[in-house]
Amino acid sequence: MTGKSQKSPGYESAMTELEQIVADMEAGKLSLEDSLAAYKRGAELLTFCRSRLEDAQQQVRVLEEGVLKELSVGEAL
Repeated sequence: MTGKSQKSPGYESAMTELEQIVADMEAGKLSLEDSLAAYKRGAELLTFCRSRLEDAQQQVRVLEEGVLKELSVGEAL
């Protein structure tokens, strides 16, 4: 294993890591260099999480449209 399993985390693990990064930065635990690296990683995680949420919202819209159309057709009969 290469140790880069964090490259494509699931949404929940990405959020957990992002929360830890924010907590570490707010606590002032990091050097300037580490803060910059953490900020970069946090930005990557944020982009990933937003993308996952947008995908989920799109799937919900598609499902809702299908359900709404089925209900409309069923009610008309």
